[in-house]
Formats: sequence, C-alpha cells, structure tokens
Amino acid sequence: MSKTHIIALDAMGGDFGPSVVIPAAAYVLETQKDISFLIFGDEKRVNPILDQHPKLKSACTFTHTDIAISGTDKPSRALRNGKGSSMRLAIEAVKEGKAHGVVSAGNTGALMVMSKLILKSLPGISRPAIASIMPTAKGKTVMLDLGANLECDAEILTQFAVLGAVYARVVQGINEPTVGLLNVGTEEMKGHDEIRAAAEVLSTVPFPGKYHGFIEGDDITKGTVDVVVTDGFTGNVALKTAEGVAKLTKHFLTDAFKSSPLAIVGYLLSMGAIKKMKDKVDPRKYNGGMFLGINGICVKSHGGSDVLGTQNAILVAADLIRNDFNAQVANEIEQLMEQESFVQAVGV
Repeated sequence: MSKTHIIALDAMGGDFGPSVVIPAAAYVLETQKDISFLIFGDEKRVNPILDQHPKLKSACTFTHTDIAISGTDKPSRALRNGKGSSMRLAIEAVKEGKAHGVVSAGNTGALMVMSKLILKSLPGISRPAIASIMPTAKGKTVMLDLGANLECDAEILTQFAVLGAVYARVVQGINEPTVGLLNVGTEEMKGHDEIRAAAEVLSTVPFPGKYHGFIEGDDITKGTVDVVVTDGFTGNVALKTAEGVAKLTKHFLTDAFKSSPLAIVGYLLSMGAIKKMKDKVDPRKYNGGMFLGINGICVKSHGGSDVLGTQNAILVAADLIRNDFNAQVANEIEQLMEQESFVQAVGV
C-alpha cells in the first residue's frame, strides 16, 4: 500500500482564495490516490465550497481561522500580525510533522519569511531560492533564483546550482543535468566578480550536475541548459520580461488576426496550430514556484492563478515530497562541503 502524502493548503491565499483552492484540491484528490490535505481558512468562505466536493470534505482535515495575510502586507507586518493566519498555520503543520509540504498563493514575501523563520534552511544552505520551471524550445528548464536573494556570492550561487541540479535529476529524471550561470556574455572575463568566482568553483568541483559555462538571456528559452542559475534580482527581471513578451506576442497575434476578413479566415484555418502553441506556453502548466533550500517542502502558487494553475502547484509539491527532495539535497550539500577544493574556492 502506497504511503499517503499530506499537503497543507492555505485556502485564503491569492486573488480568489477558496473558490480556486478547494476545486483544485478536489481534482488532485481524484487523480492522485496517495495525496491528502490539511486545509486552513475561514469556514464561512470555505465550507460552502467544500460542500460541493463531498469526497474532498470527507477526506481532508479542515481548520478554521478568520485571519489571513493580505497581498499588500509587508513581510515584517505579516510576521507580527500573522500568528494564527491560514498561511502560518499551514507552514506550522509542516514544522510539526502533521503535513509533508505546504502550498499557498498568498503574499510571496510573507510566505518566504515565515517559511525561513518556522522551517529554517536545510543544513549547509545559506539562503533558500525561489525556483520555477520555464518552457523552452527543447522542453523545460528549471531556473533559480527568481527573487528571494537580490545579491549572491559565489558560495550561494554554487548552492543554487546544487539545488537546481538535484531537482532536475530526481523530479525531471535527467541523469546528469547541465547547469549554466546567467551572465552578460559567454566569455570567461565577462560578469561581476561573484559570478566569475562561482564559475571557477563549478568548473573544478564535482557536484550533482555538469557545468556548461556562462549563458545569455536568449539561452533560457533555447533550452541550452537544464538548470539556469542566477541571483534573485536578475532572475526576477528575466522572468517578468519573459511574461511580458508572451503577453505582447498574444496581443500582436490577436490584432493581426482581427485586421481583415482574410486574416480571420487564416485564423480559422490555423486554430489547431495556435491551440497547440498556446498549450505549450500556457503559464498555468508551469505554475508553482518552489522554495528550494527550505527544510520542508514549500510551493508558492501564483496569486492570480485559476483552478488549473493551482492544481499544478499542488502537483509540484507532491512531486517534491514523493521524491524525498530535501533529503537528497542535504546529502549532496554535505558531500560538497566535505570537498577541500570547494572549501578553498569559496573561502569557508
């Protein structure tokens, strides 16, 4: 009999709260027989929706709280006033061993700060990173950091490389994932001191992946490497730029197909191809920002995500739990720290 993996859900997070979270959980329960849920939220809003999904209602454990973290709350305010909130209770359930992971669409800063405070970082990890899957011409690539750490030294960038490589190996099934450092050029002398120092470490010290070298922004969507490593400032800018380009492309295509009767006919004839393209780049299929390096599985769903997107965020958490991701990271970091060449390279 397979082990049951329990996921704590912050039902009040995001733009739509329980109206999205509950149906998403119900769908996952139907398709993933080894998953169960602890749900935290306001009973006045949650129960009417939960009543529409009797299988989920009978299988989950619901805890009432009328306290919720606002999307506009600063992390410091969330820490002060968030005790007993749906987000905090869900995180504490992981800390207490009642759940194996947590999923929330709530305030990103608050979720990261609370997770770090309550769950702590994995041994050997200086700073956790936000990671996500990006669609590419060759399939998928994992990219980190996407905003948790604006400045990173060589040791932190090296740890990110380990986190990303372990994810690509154990979850995506890539035996020896290639890792690239995002830079302003591929030449060895390009970039600031920290990224060049990280390149020196990754090119000389064994780690769970294969170091590719420096990559540029267009290499992300080309799928040049399996893992893209960068600091949170650059990663967040790259992510938001990619999202903006996708929206602009959609806008241009819509205008073009509306421009004339002949264009409308062309649209009707190409609907199948357009749908195939939309399915490949549908952001809902890649929803679920992973807080890698936290001593507990924590996944951030996009605040504006619908039911399909929220389902995928929950499934991301389920994959990390099933593959015992954190235990494998801890093992790889321990091996890395034991290498004299690594210690000398980063000066620890």
